[in-house]
Amino acid sequence: MKKKVDKEILQKFFHAAFSVDNVVFGFDESDLKILLIFRGAEPYKGMWALPGDLVYLKEDLDIAAQRVLNDLTSLENIFMEQIHTFGRVNRHPFGRVITVAYYALIKISDYNINASSWAENAMWFSINQLPNLPFDHAEIIEFAKNAFKEKALRQPIGIELLPKNFTLTQLQHLFEAIQETKFDTRNFRKKFLSMGLLIDTNKRSNGSAHRPATLYRFDFTKYNKLQKSGFSFHL
Repeated sequence: MKKKVDKEILQKFFHAAFSVDNVVFGFDESDLKILLIFRGAEPYKGMWALPGDLVYLKEDLDIAAQRVLNDLTSLENIFMEQIHTFGRVNRHPFGRVITVAYYALIKISDYNINASSWAENAMWFSINQLPNLPFDHAEIIEFAKNAFKEKALRQPIGIELLPKNFTLTQLQHLFEAIQETKFDTRNFRKKFLSMGLLIDTNKRSNGSAHRPATLYRFDFTKYNKLQKSGFSFHL
């Protein structure tokens, strides 16, 4: 009798679902953006939302994140990092759904976005001009944004979003987009040049109405060391 009671009690814990939600940040040389899909299925049909969906019963979370992102936006081979789990009881109108959030940062011009499956559209939105979002997606984006900003102060992430040879202005725009703030140009350049990460290519930019600027590239030997030990970029 005791075993039967225990089984009945345990069955109550097997009535929840898992989902994954992907926060894909995009950079276009001046602005940080978020990739959203236009939902063509209930719940919240007809609203913009994060690319997310339920996890199959025999599917690992990391695999699910990649599958869902590809199913809804056609993006593939994107490195997604798991950041947090959101499990408020009433976050989903159909029942108890616990979601695991992932995030990534990509260069928008390097990828083609095509809505598929039940996503009717997929579009980049400025991080400061997001539409009303369903579920707790606004909370998820805010958490991901803050986590990414903090990480960018400790690790030289985002470097791959710049051209191979870049100006200090382009570098500053990248960090300003990530941190959502304006840096004093003189202090920014002094700080970054003092790190010894930049190599002067002895080349100049062209195609601009302004005076050609010095082009730099990263010293990847030092960069790889910083990836392991971390660094601080507090101005």
